[in-house]
Amino acid sequence: MTPQELRAFCLDFDGAAEEFPFGPEISVFKVLGKLFALGALDAEPLTVNLKCDPEIALRLREEHEEIVPGWHMNKRHWNTVTVDGKLPDRMVRELIEDSYDLVVAGLPKAERLRLDRA
Repeated sequence: MTPQELRAFCLDFDGAAEEFPFGPEISVFKVLGKLFALGALDAEPLTVNLKCDPEIALRLREEHEEIVPGWHMNKRHWNTVTVDGKLPDRMVRELIEDSYDLVVAGLPKAERLRLDRA
C-alpha cells in the first residue's frame, strides 16, 4: 500500500477528514473530529497509528513484528503498523477500518446517525 492509497482509503469513510495539527508532515485522519489514524505519509518506512481493541492489539503484536504498541499514543488502545509490504494490503485496510469503526462506536448516537445518512 502506497501513502497515496492509504490516504485515499482513510478519506473514503463517511465523515472522514485529513488534518495537520502536528505540522505538515503528519497526516491526522478524523471522523467527526475524532482521531482514527495518523502517520507521516512521506516516512520510510511508512507507519500508521491505529486504534484497536486492547485484547486484539496484544494478539496482533505477538503475531506480527510489523505491529507494535502505538508510538506516542495510549499503548493499550493504539498500535503502530509498519506498511512496508510485509503485511498484506487487505490486512492493513481491515486494521484501518477497525480503527474507524471503534471511533465511530464511541461517538454519541446522534452523530453516528448523522454518518448513516451521509
